[in-house]
Amino acid sequence: MIASCLCYLLLPAARLFRALSDAFFTCRKNALLAKSSSSQVEGDFAMAPRGPDQEECEGLLQQWREEGSSQMLSAASEGSLIDKGLAQSSLALLMDNPREENAASEDKWSSRQLSDLRAAENLDEPFPEMLEEEPLPEVEDSMWAAIPMQTDPQYADCVVLPVGALSTEDPAVVAWSIAPEPLPQEEAPIWPFEGLGQLQPPPVEIPYHEILWREWEDFSTQPDAQGLEAGDGPQFQFTLMSYNILAQDLMQQSSELYLHCHPDILNWNYRFVNLMQEFQHWDPDILCLQEVQEDHYWEQLEPSLRMMGFTCFYKRRTGCKTDGCAVCYKPTRFRLLCASPVEYFRPGLELLNRDNVGLVLLLQPLVPEGLGQVSVAPLCVANTHILYNPRRGDVKLAQMAILLAEVDKVARLSDGSHCPIVLCGDLNSVPDSPLYNFIRDGELQYHGMPAWKVSGQEDFSYQLYQRKLQAPLWPSSLGITDCCQYVTSCHPKRSEKRKYGRDFLLRFRFCSIACQRPVGLVLMEGVTDTKPERPAGWAESVLEEDTSELEPAFPRTVGTIQHCLHLTSVYTHFLPQRGCPEVTTMPLGLGTTVDYIFFSAESYENGNRTDHRLYQDGTLKLLGRLSLLSEEILWAANGLPNPFCSSDHLCLLASFGMEVTAP
Repeated sequence: MIASCLCYLLLPAARLFRALSDAFFTCRKNALLAKSSSSQVEGDFAMAPRGPDQEECEGLLQQWREEGSSQMLSAASEGSLIDKGLAQSSLALLMDNPREENAASEDKWSSRQLSDLRAAENLDEPFPEMLEEEPLPEVEDSMWAAIPMQTDPQYADCVVLPVGALSTEDPAVVAWSIAPEPLPQEEAPIWPFEGLGQLQPPPVEIPYHEILWREWEDFSTQPDAQGLEAGDGPQFQFTLMSYNILAQDLMQQSSELYLHCHPDILNWNYRFVNLMQEFQHWDPDILCLQEVQEDHYWEQLEPSLRMMGFTCFYKRRTGCKTDGCAVCYKPTRFRLLCASPVEYFRPGLELLNRDNVGLVLLLQPLVPEGLGQVSVAPLCVANTHILYNPRRGDVKLAQMAILLAEVDKVARLSDGSHCPIVLCGDLNSVPDSPLYNFIRDGELQYHGMPAWKVSGQEDFSYQLYQRKLQAPLWPSSLGITDCCQYVTSCHPKRSEKRKYGRDFLLRFRFCSIACQRPVGLVLMEGVTDTKPERPAGWAESVLEEDTSELEPAFPRTVGTIQHCLHLTSVYTHFLPQRGCPEVTTMPLGLGTTVDYIFFSAESYENGNRTDHRLYQDGTLKLLGRLSLLSEEILWAANGLPNPFCSSDHLCLLASFGMEVTAP
């Protein structure tokens, strides 16, 4: 009985004594940690001289290790803010002293203790302020700094494009700045404690300008300050951009193609700012635009481009269409020689009843005065937007023939050769299609070809009825030969009228037509009652023999069209580093190439291959180009348009060099 009473009395007393002892050691330990950084606690014990105070501190630290940090952390979960501070200090000590990590990991932490640790870390009240003591110094150790305490959901290195704030802050301002070299990313930090699992920061959104980043492919050395380069000879360098900027009216008429886009990024005011920043960023010398809405051109585009130093020419589509093509150039680099708008519509011709247009300019490069007496050949720039309809390849070929005939007329020199030519635009034809090969190779046999196959946009071979091309493709009344030249260019007009003398006219006195009695001639005695008698040896068909030379020859080949401009493409239409085709547009999520920049080049022998011509640089040299993207990359950016690219087409940009010769 007495023993039982003693047990009931002594057991609470022992527990009380143990609690007081723990509180004493806790306060002493906290005071020591507050006076020295957690990364230097063990070092101070080891390096300080052996004295009574140091031995007492070392004993306290050793006892704290033997008892384990579990009791201290469990005490923190019971509401003591002092123990909460100790838990923070113990965690810092473990992170700052790798040598003690193994010893600490031997004590298995329970799930309750780990939850208490996380709860203690998320408390809003800082421990030093509650105790009115000096705050713990910030630990600069790499292991401790590797665990960021991020409370804001937005990361500083993620440029998120807020759609709702498009009017206040334009993402293109950040997007079009040159991105710095990417820094190597460190491995995401992981909590090294058992039971917590692999805790990593949430994934960071990739900015649009990093997804759609396009490299500049340089094929030459850097030019000097005057824009001229020394090599085989000085060159006049310039850049040219071709861009289908998506007319707002056409976008609204085909709204089903843009259901994947947020309405705010389809707003013209947003798109206009983005497009202008894109022009300003690349700063081309010549700008060729397609799908330029007329009211937007005169009210916004032309004034803004004029402030950027451009002189602009615009040609609206015929009929009731509201968009067209524009060619802009910098008068500080070029001087206009002539401008020829091209209309493909021909009244009365079913083949040419569409409203597409083109624009051809002849520009004279301006050489810096410091180079002395040097000259540069003129440059012919052609811009067009060909019919879209995939089934009407015959219309596409006829429109291209008209454009090539106009280019031939504008670019033809006095000796019969052609000046350098750049032909660009939206041709609505895929690479290696018959229309593409016709422009590149200069010849196409079209007779019997299905019309849908000309552009290669879609496959209609399953249809029972297919329109096929017949020769001749266009009538002679169009005035264009099968060599894509105007008839007047092949047979120029005579410089002066033919003069007829008396002797020449008397030769027709007894021709067969003059000896025939006209129908309805009134019979008059002595005047019309006699028939002239042809003298012996008088030719009966003088008129036919003399006038046969006046009829112009109109050569027509059977089912073949040609041109002699020697054009080749700036782009190869394939990304070797990715093993996939290049893409310039992405309708309905399907990437394809329909935009091109062709330029003059010199052809050379292709060896044993005769499928198409090969070209090398001539008077116009390709110096560089802006790389295109793949369908996969555009998918990652949610297609086109997006907050970064405000058109459903990508811009094409190329740099050229022209030979500078002495007069």
